[in-house]
Formats: sequence, C-alpha cells, structure tokens
Amino acid sequence: MKGDKCSQKKRALLSVSDKSGIVKLGRKLQQLGWEIISTGGTARTLGENGVAVTEAAAVTGFPEILGGRVKTLHPRIHGGLLARLELEEHRRQLVEQGILPIQLLVVNLYPFAETVAQPGVTLADAVENIDIGGPAMIRAAAKNCAHVAVVVNPDRYASIIRELSSGNTVSAETRFKLAAEAFAHTAHYDAIIAAYLSARPEAGGELFPELLSLPLQKIQELRYGENPQQQASFYALGVKRRGLAAMRQLQGKELSFNNLNDLQGAWELVLEFDKPTAVAVKHTNPCGVASAETIEEAYRRAHDADPVSIFGGIIALNRPVTAAAAGEMGKIFLEVVAAPSFEEEALAILGKKKSIRLLEMAPIDPEETPEPELKKVSGGLLLQSVDREPVDLSSAVVVTERAPTAAERRDLLFAQRVVKHVKSNAIVIAKNEATLGVGAGQMNRVGAARIALEQAGEDADGAVLGSDAFFPFPDTVEVAARAGVTAIVQPGGSQKDSASIEACNRHGMAMCFTGRRYFKH
Repeated sequence: MKGDKCSQKKRALLSVSDKSGIVKLGRKLQQLGWEIISTGGTARTLGENGVAVTEAAAVTGFPEILGGRVKTLHPRIHGGLLARLELEEHRRQLVEQGILPIQLLVVNLYPFAETVAQPGVTLADAVENIDIGGPAMIRAAAKNCAHVAVVVNPDRYASIIRELSSGNTVSAETRFKLAAEAFAHTAHYDAIIAAYLSARPEAGGELFPELLSLPLQKIQELRYGENPQQQASFYALGVKRRGLAAMRQLQGKELSFNNLNDLQGAWELVLEFDKPTAVAVKHTNPCGVASAETIEEAYRRAHDADPVSIFGGIIALNRPVTAAAAGEMGKIFLEVVAAPSFEEEALAILGKKKSIRLLEMAPIDPEETPEPELKKVSGGLLLQSVDREPVDLSSAVVVTERAPTAAERRDLLFAQRVVKHVKSNAIVIAKNEATLGVGAGQMNRVGAARIALEQAGEDADGAVLGSDAFFPFPDTVEVAARAGVTAIVQPGGSQKDSASIEACNRHGMAMCFTGRRYFKH
C-alpha cells in the first residue's frame, strides 16, 4: 500500500437489489476515475456492461459465505465507510490495517416488501429477504455523511451524476440530505419487517405491541389540508395497498385532503349494506343514505333525503355505476363518485363533467384483519381496533309493551347501520330504508334528535329513530313521539332507562335495546 497517495483515490461501493439505472451511474463513475467495489449480481451486471469492478471479496480478503448472507460485514468495508478523515488517528489506523476510504455508497435492499406482498409467501422466503449487510452499510455511511454520500433511491442517480460531473464530488449539503433519507429508508424497511413478523401467529398477533413502528409511504402530495393555509400529503400504511390507498382514479381533478377524509366515512358506511345502497356524505357525516332494488333508485332516494346538503358532496355506491345512475348524478354538482366499478356508458355520461372525480374502489378481503384506526393527539397517537362486526338486531331486546312490526324492524336495522357512522351525539330518522333526517355531532342527544326531526319534517310520521348511545332522559322519546316516530332502537344501559321505556309505552311506541354503543368522534 502506498499510504497517502492510495488514500486519495475515489472509491464507490455499489450493491443494489433494484438495478435500474445502476449501469449508467457505474459508467459515469468509471469515466471520472473512481474505483468501483461491488458484490454478487450487481458486480455481474456492471461487468457485463463494460464497467470494471473490484469484487468485495478482493477488498476484504474473505469470500462470500453462508449463501451470500455474509459478504460486506467486514472491517475493511465498514472501516472505509466510518473513518473520520479529519482525525489523524483514524487516518493512521486505515494505513495500518490496509483499509481504503469509501466516499460513495449506493445500496438498495432485498425486496422484503415485494416478497411478503405475494400471495402464499412462506415465512422462510420472507426471512431470506431480510437484508442485513445492506442496512448496516447504509447506516454506517449515513452516520459518516461528513465524508460519505449514501444513495438508497435510484431516482437520485441523475442528480448525483450532475454533481459529480461538475466537480467529481458530492456537496456537504447533498450528503446530509441523503443521510436523512437513508435513515428514513432503513427505518421504513425495519418497520415493514416488524409489522410482518408481529402479525404472524408465531408472535401472538398482538394488536397493540409495546413498541410500534408504522411503515408509511407517501402516495401523493395534496393541494392543501383542510384549509388552504395547511399543507397535506396522503400516506399508505403497510406493505399491501388497501382501502383508499388501493383505489384507482378514473377521472377528475386531484383529490384533496377533505375529499379523502369524507370518502373514508362514505365508503365505510356503504360497506355495511348487502342490498344496493347509495351514501352521500358532507363534512364526514352522511346527509343521505338509501337502499333499494337498483343502484339508480338507491341514489335517487339518497339524493331526495337531503337535496340541499348533497350538492358538492361525496357519493359512495356498493354496486357498479350504471348509465341510469350516472344520468341522475350528472344533474347536480358532485365532488366524488366512488364505486366498485363503472359501466362504459356511465363513464361516457360522467365524462362530460371533467372535474368530477370517479374512483374505482378496491374490494375488502373479508379474511384480512384491518389495521387499527389511528387518531393523532398532542404528543402521541390513539389506536383502536376497527369495528367491522355487522350491525345485527337479532339479539336486540324489546323492552316496551309493543314489539316493532316487520317493517319497523327492517328500518330500525337500517337506521342503526347508518347511525354507527354518524358523529356523536347521533340520531338518525329513517323510513322505507332511507334516511329522512340526520342529527350529527351535537353536545346533547335531544338536540341531535330535534335537528334530525326538523329535517325529516312531516315525513317523520311513521318513521323510526336510531341512536348511537342510550337516553339519559326521556326527552328524546317525547320529541320523537310528537313528530310521529313509531319505533326506536338504542343501546340501553342508562340509569333512567325505565323513564324512556315508560314514555314509549305511553305513546304506543316500540323500543329495542341492542346493548351495543356506536360512539364516533
């Protein structure tokens, strides 16, 4: 070794799973006089394309072993990445140990996420795609970003080539930014592995582990948040795209923060129903919901439930959008229409309204455990399991002298499916499997009932009422009775249940207790 002269030679280590763009980068480095160290498949790819490489084994003096599990885990690699060249002691040790510094590390990792996303993947296959040497090198280079540039994203190659072309070096500012990206990359990689292993039955499938890392990846930047003065982006959670992260936009303007927030409520609600159903949502609350024999009739009735609020709203359907439904929807301004699919004629009809966003929603796997719901609070996150248990009145207890009729029971079930997705305090008035009035997000239950009944108007006569929680006083029963409501469904459990039951009996109303609360905040 020739001491200082050798230590000045530019050196790059290239070892990538995703080989897109690596040959172009290698050729540029060779043209600029860099020595290129490489491993396995990357070395073969570069060599086959005329790029001279030094095998990592020639640097370490040690062969790859254990089927490639160990090849770069060696002091001559990590010493070259971690040496602080401003320190005389570090330089002296490099010379003594025959280690040459490495100024550029280009690494991306074994495709663990892609592997576990494949159907039928085995645990053994997943484990073999956990990269060890790659993250170790990335973290070493990122820690030493004062001297080493680390590149983990092939999209960065073009900008690296531009910088090298102008001065054969990567600026300190760029090295720092690359280091931050590198640590985010390895953290995301480890979070995916942790999430996969934690969900395995061998790990007990714990829903709320002591330490939780969320693998989030940005899908798109949004124009702004809830208001123009707020910035916003949409991130996908986990390896497998699902829910809103898996939808496909067929037409229209880019989605906004509020569109996505409203769509979440609309889609979760429409999935409650087996019968053709249409849901209209405004500001995260349903303003019109209806079930019918056809999807076009369901939409028409959902529209008529609140023709004022639906304007500029979000529509979710649980059936393909037909030409007839599209013709009805085309009569007013809507922000979003989301459905499992769209007939060609429906696309042609709605295509005349270029700004409307048409979304093809991905199906939900009934065998898949949904990820927990998250809510941000100051200094942390609240997590809870998703309530996907179907609303069912088969075990509801009739607590009044009169039992609900078959028609009332049908509408009580419908109302309770809707109320589950309305912000608390929540009251839903329904008749013939359509909402007539929705009282959402009120500070007291009778206030929510008055709003819903005022919206229903004279149509409340003969309708039913659903409540997301028990009645602490009989006042809700009294205002419902005056409006003509004939049956009520609620969880029960108040210390004053008897007062509400007595009020129902006095007015000849039926009431059922479900024992299940549906608070939504």
